[in-house]
Amino acid sequence: MIREDLRNVAIIAHVDHGKTTLVDEMLKQGGTFRENQVVADRVMDNGDLERERGITILAKNTSVTYKDVKINVVDTPGHADFSGEVERILKMVNGVLLLVDAFEGPMPQTRFVLQKALELGHKIIVVVNKIDRPDARLGEIGDEVLELLLDLDASEEQLDSPIIYCSGRDGTASVSPNIEGTDLTPLLDLIIDYIPAPEGEPEEKLQMLVSSIDYNEYVGRIAIGRIERGTIRQNQEVMVADYHGHKDPYKGKVVNVYQIDGLERVATETATVGDIVCVSGVENVTIGETICDTDCVEPLPFVKISAPTVEMTFSVNDSPFAGRDGKFVTSRHLRERLSKELLKDVSLRVHEGETADSFRVAGRGEMHLSILIETMRREGYEFQVSTPHVLYKKKEGVLLEPIERLLVDVPEESVGSVMEQMGQRKAELQHMTPQGSRMRLEFLIPSRGLFGYRNEFLTETKGEGILNTVFYGYEPYKGDIPRRATGSLIAWESGESVTYGLYNAQDRGALFIGAGVPVYEGMIVGQSPKAEDLVVNVCKKKHVTNMRASGSDEALRLVPPRILSLEQALEFIADDELVEVTPNNLRLRKRILNNQLRAKANSKKNKEA
Repeated sequence: MIREDLRNVAIIAHVDHGKTTLVDEMLKQGGTFRENQVVADRVMDNGDLERERGITILAKNTSVTYKDVKINVVDTPGHADFSGEVERILKMVNGVLLLVDAFEGPMPQTRFVLQKALELGHKIIVVVNKIDRPDARLGEIGDEVLELLLDLDASEEQLDSPIIYCSGRDGTASVSPNIEGTDLTPLLDLIIDYIPAPEGEPEEKLQMLVSSIDYNEYVGRIAIGRIERGTIRQNQEVMVADYHGHKDPYKGKVVNVYQIDGLERVATETATVGDIVCVSGVENVTIGETICDTDCVEPLPFVKISAPTVEMTFSVNDSPFAGRDGKFVTSRHLRERLSKELLKDVSLRVHEGETADSFRVAGRGEMHLSILIETMRREGYEFQVSTPHVLYKKKEGVLLEPIERLLVDVPEESVGSVMEQMGQRKAELQHMTPQGSRMRLEFLIPSRGLFGYRNEFLTETKGEGILNTVFYGYEPYKGDIPRRATGSLIAWESGESVTYGLYNAQDRGALFIGAGVPVYEGMIVGQSPKAEDLVVNVCKKKHVTNMRASGSDEALRLVPPRILSLEQALEFIADDELVEVTPNNLRLRKRILNNQLRAKANSKKNKEA
């Protein structure tokens, strides 16, 4: 049977190319909202972190009804660190909308997600978005996409993919770059005409591949996926099986079946072939498993998710200020929370650490792990994290390290300083393309060469540079790369920072704290411009003498402190430092807090070296 009343599509693109904004307009024009309904921008990005950062982190399902055809749309993340979300979501759909910015053209993440879609044999609709940009290059973008398709060994049919021109913000689409559209009708028509309808046998035995997991406090785990064969019913007895045989098939019961209608989940008694459904009641079901009929257990193969490349150690907070802020502070809390995250995030790995209260957490990149840290922090967790480091591989006795494809877009006057930095970080220049007064440079760079570079890059380009990366592959080890050329300013004693102590310390480097901040011995309070660490006394008070009053500090002028974000803190710390993460504070500290013990450890290390 062919379901002509249904289409399943995913929207894939590089970060900031306008996927979520286009989905907003599709929902509005598809009649999901009332005419006078107040709707937030980027309505699909409903997480606090997504709205704050302006990025999509989790893939989300919605649906639009057009000409009596239900179009299930999956909005996917554009950031390379969340590409694990995109890889598994592509199993739920029959075609993809490949969004490309009318000025930037295909970017690294565009290449990555397109390759995955081509491997699955999906039909592609190329959507050139943001055509209302004054610097749009409509004539060249089509050729660039065709070059990319050729480069990725697309089939004859995929090379003939139709191109449509859109403005997601204005909600218009047209089949020609020279004709101005009035609404998204041409795009919706093209989806119905070009994307194949789901096919399958509704009368045969049930087969549903779980591509995503949601969690609800009331009903527990909710499995989301597409029905490949048969029909699923409320209160149906099912078997859950894993294609790769990681665990034995087990019985379960479907309590509720929900279909996605607009932004709502609507309960239904039955759903059939091609429907994307949410199923509750099946305990312990995980991503990649197949929900089957009890009489016919035939699991479906699941896409192999790319392995993580970056690892950090999460450990229980053991600083002098431990337990002041957090609600969840023990290793048991930490273990349970990380185990819960593994159920939803297929590209995350968690292993026991070197000590009983530490865990090695591996992910796709610094941002992938920092989003997890920030989420846990907001939930009331308190813990410490180490500096990120890459995961190496060994093949035939050769040490291999992860390499990233790096694309930078900078003003012409910044090219020299960027090239110099890239040389120090063992990057290889691949392409150099002028674009007006700017230059686009493409490098292959070791993943560890990017640690701590983002802030430096923004400083060098005066905030005008754009930097994008995507995982390229593993190559032989490129040699040593200096991690950080600066040292830390370390607190001498525990207490509260005062203006007099800070005034004397600020001559030594840039401070991270202001006056009246509680500090402890071994806490990092600033950055030293020299390579070695300096111990400073920020709690030092000015004593009363017969010459001066202690209150005359008011005339001292302090430079405003540099407050680090979580990402900046992770980029800053060296191997012997940690970030203390609590719901209300981020503190940087040395692993060994006592100044004398740390000095002994350093001298011993230097002798061994």
